[in-house]
Amino acid sequence: MDVRRLRLLVELSRLGSMREVADELGHTTSTVSQQIAALAREVQTPLVEPDGRRVRLTPAGRRLADHAVTILAAVDAARRDLDPDAEPAGTLRVAGFATAVRRSLLPIIGDLATSHPGVRVLVSEYEPLEAFELLASDDIDLALTYDYSLAPAALRNDLDALHLWEVAWGLGVPADEPTPRGDSAAVFAAFAERPWIVNSRNTADEHAVRTLASMAGFTPRIAHEIDSLELVEDLIVAGLGVGLLPLDWHPRPGVRVLPLTEPSVVLRAYAVTRRGRERWAPLRLVLDRLRSGATCEGTDPV
Repeated sequence: MDVRRLRLLVELSRLGSMREVADELGHTTSTVSQQIAALAREVQTPLVEPDGRRVRLTPAGRRLADHAVTILAAVDAARRDLDPDAEPAGTLRVAGFATAVRRSLLPIIGDLATSHPGVRVLVSEYEPLEAFELLASDDIDLALTYDYSLAPAALRNDLDALHLWEVAWGLGVPADEPTPRGDSAAVFAAFAERPWIVNSRNTADEHAVRTLASMAGFTPRIAHEIDSLELVEDLIVAGLGVGLLPLDWHPRPGVRVLPLTEPSVVLRAYAVTRRGRERWAPLRLVLDRLRSGATCEGTDPV
């Protein structure tokens, strides 16, 4: 059904005269009559009937006019929602890893509650691979993801990424271990015989571990797949493995983080969207806040 014809029908139900509708909307009476007739053909039922020298809506016409009020209101709301110059309003769906949510998104959500109460943000915790799938299926509007300098993410050509911040990572080992001298390969080589701990829901850190291990001349024995950095620490303290941890992480007693240099391991955080979607006012608002608040600091990516 043509929305413009539905609007004519609503006006006819309100004014009761083709001529009055024409005068109200700046049309000719003939145009109004033709459009109402065309709408009747679209729905395959008569919408008006003679009433002396005037016309009146049939029962079907009245029912359709009632529906049209709701339909036109929804269309107007959709237009306002999609207008890039409109006041931001709507529900923004975000999926991301905990650090980016905690560090970059939560302050924005708190501010929006006061500055833009019409914007509602729904947050789900997901690792990058999962978030990319949700973007592809249009189940979210914004993904907060990360990769490593040694394992850069390959973005699809219909996605755009905004760099948020980055943080260097090191190798978490038992605190009583001697400190190896040298570059990253030398540090890794010192722990070649140990079990290794990697992330369970993303492949980036395992790729970084395997790359550095290859440079050190060995293949790491992946023993544990863990998302929580606190649990990674527990395994390290128990002597059950070593794994990557942020350099600015404050480890628990019994754990220390060895720097990795030449090459370094840097986690890079991003805000990722479907190309072209950033014109939607709520998404553009949050992206602008993320852009202005981007820093070079970070913590755990779990």
